[in-house]
Amino acid sequence: MEAEALKFFIACVTAAGFGIAIAAFGCGIGQGLGLKSAVEGIARNPESSGKVTVTMIIGLALIESLVIYALIISFLLLGKI
Repeated sequence: MEAEALKFFIACVTAAGFGIAIAAFGCGIGQGLGLKSAVEGIARNPESSGKVTVTMIIGLALIESLVIYALIISFLLLGKI
């Protein structure tokens, strides 16, 4: 019984690690593309920098929240919450 519990814990730790890694990778790609597009938009039309910046910050916060959800799920898998 103890060996099965250890195997389950190892599987949970592995799943949590891969989950956070994939979420962080996707978040980095998404934020990079969003920032790239915002900078290009400001370069083409400097007068719109205020609106573009506000929209970009809101979008980056929403992208980052997905990684926080993945972190919470990883903590749940590990039994820390």
